[in-house]
Amino acid sequence: MSNDRALARIDLGAIRQNARRLAAAAGRAELMAVVKADGYGHGAVPVARAALRGGAASLGVVTAGELRQLREAGIEAPVLVMGPLELAEVAAIDGCDVVAWTPDFVERAGAVGRERGGVVRLHLKLDTGMGRLGARPEDIAGLVEVAAGTEGVEVVGVMTHFATADETEGPNAGFFREQLVRFRARFAEVKECFPSARAHAANSAAVLRDPGSSFDIVRCGIALYGGDPFGDDPDARGLRPALSLHSWLAAVKPLSSRDSAGYGRRYRAPRATRIGVIPIGYGDGYARSLSGANVLIGSREVPVVGAVSMDQITVDLGPEGEEQVGDPVVLIGRQGSARITIEDLARVGQTINYEVTCSLSTRVRREYVE
Repeated sequence: MSNDRALARIDLGAIRQNARRLAAAAGRAELMAVVKADGYGHGAVPVARAALRGGAASLGVVTAGELRQLREAGIEAPVLVMGPLELAEVAAIDGCDVVAWTPDFVERAGAVGRERGGVVRLHLKLDTGMGRLGARPEDIAGLVEVAAGTEGVEVVGVMTHFATADETEGPNAGFFREQLVRFRARFAEVKECFPSARAHAANSAAVLRDPGSSFDIVRCGIALYGGDPFGDDPDARGLRPALSLHSWLAAVKPLSSRDSAGYGRRYRAPRATRIGVIPIGYGDGYARSLSGANVLIGSREVPVVGAVSMDQITVDLGPEGEEQVGDPVVLIGRQGSARITIEDLARVGQTINYEVTCSLSTRVRREYVE
């Protein structure tokens, strides 16, 4: 651990392995590795390089800044910027694809392309039920008409975004199929005007749930990092978690029965015990909602007790044991035969595994291993 309060260790071999797994599941479709939000907290640049070595054909980001980060690192692979962009951003970036869903944006992108003496490559986004970005069914014909008549743009892709691909049970389980049917029909209409445009809709959940949703490109994020898109055990789907989170015991002290630990006295010792203090907290991305989660010390699961503070958490070590200051602590990952997954933490925090890794702050140093 050196002098680190907390350390996130990223296994780039796991990223490559997961990329190969997803590429195989996608069949003939190309794999786009989604590295937005600093590679879901793993580090966009090293993750992008590992994913490309593992078989990804392109990269997906959301902002112009994320694109620049990749280019400045010397990564020349095709990149799709999926988020909304201002005209100045479109003019400032080149050598990438951008997403369009309004005639106005298409026309403005065309002006940029003409000024450059080339074209802006567009992916037309269709809203088949996500209800966020994308052209609604009644607006698609107008969008296609403008795109076809605008010099300076080239439509190279047509895309949509699934709202419930990760829900295989419950009232929303069938909505994935509804969106798939809608997209197939709409894409067929758009392809009449743009026969070379490629279709993409599938995220990690869709690829693993229904290979028939893969079309020409699949956009995979969470599974690339070894997280299970359904919130289950990643091992069961052949995914290898890439991130482990480590810290150490900074203090061990006795606590008498009914003594408290932490803000608000949320924890009152039910018996005489020992409390361990670990230098990580919500300032590092270990959320307040994770009180009640477990950490691993000496391959033993011990519970986080009391309120998670900005810089520290407390754990109940029990009345007996051999834990000492300086002992290594695993908050995510394996220690001996025991393990804690991001899915475990997501269940405790009543959130999703995506948020667990994306929340890790820059105060947590990243270390890359093969």
